[in-house]
Amino acid sequence: MAAQSAPRLIDAAGIRAVHGLSAQSVSRLYAERETNGFPEAVGQRGRGRARLWNKDEVDKWFAQRKLSRFQDHKPPTRDPNELLNAAQASRFLGYRSSKQVTTYIREHPGYFPEPDVVEELGTPERPYRRQLWRVQTLLDWMTTRPGRGKRSDAKRSAALPPDVPVDGDPDELLGASQAAVLLGYKSINTFSSSLAQGNLPLLNTVDAYSEKGGYRRWTRRRVLEQAAQRKVK
Repeated sequence: MAAQSAPRLIDAAGIRAVHGLSAQSVSRLYAERETNGFPEAVGQRGRGRARLWNKDEVDKWFAQRKLSRFQDHKPPTRDPNELLNAAQASRFLGYRSSKQVTTYIREHPGYFPEPDVVEELGTPERPYRRQLWRVQTLLDWMTTRPGRGKRSDAKRSAALPPDVPVDGDPDELLGASQAAVLLGYKSINTFSSSLAQGNLPLLNTVDAYSEKGGYRRWTRRRVLEQAAQRKVK
């Protein structure tokens, strides 16, 4: 029987660095562990007898905590075409840190949708880029967000419906994930990016918005017409 590998350990300083917390926050989380479910320490080390935790258990706890906050969040009503920068997008999505979207882009490529607009700013000596996302792009991502706090495969894309009939009711309203399938895209992110870049002109006109969340809807007829145009090119 193969021996189990020893768990990876992390101290309070490591938790602060990985999860962006203050020393007081880590102490408070541990003090309130009976009510918040924070992991129990598994050991100590050093002269100061610093607490040690199983890193996998700590990471899992923070992932579940972040997911719960994300799922409970109801974004404010805004114009679907309004553009938000990374900090604004983070707040719109309900993240406590205004740098969350920037972190996704930097550390988990392919997980967050590509920006709808990229502005080249600054000077020739000090150029910088500002990335902007449409509100609708963020709403679409919320409904098809890949994973449940697990990111072992950073390039994983949101799952699309396995089958969307071509011969269904031509006036049936389809969402972004269904339109992506009929148009031949492999993920909702590539569909949203292509739409934002103007590659799907027939879908610039939206046939309806959903009652909950204001998500875009197109008739099957319009989507199929756009699919036919793509094949001709």
